[in-house]
Amino acid sequence: MAKITVCIGSSCHLKGSRKVVEELQYLVKTNKLDDDVELGGAFCMGKCGAEGVSVTVNDKYYAVDPAKVTEFFDDVVVKAVNEEKKA
Repeated sequence: MAKITVCIGSSCHLKGSRKVVEELQYLVKTNKLDDDVELGGAFCMGKCGAEGVSVTVNDKYYAVDPAKVTEFFDDVVVKAVNEEKKA
């Protein structure tokens, strides 16, 4: 199972973390990956200076632009799910 954690602290909230969470929830559901993805939140990841919302996928850090969540999902999340299935 791929574990995704999205920062929902004040800095990331101002950068659009709510949109990132909602879009990831939608993409997981529409791609029928409910059993393959665990989506959670954290209040601060200590990367407040980074461009974009702080997100980890299987503990690997990413700064996600809320306007590019679909691209992030296709490039990173789907790859992580496929790698987990192979393991």
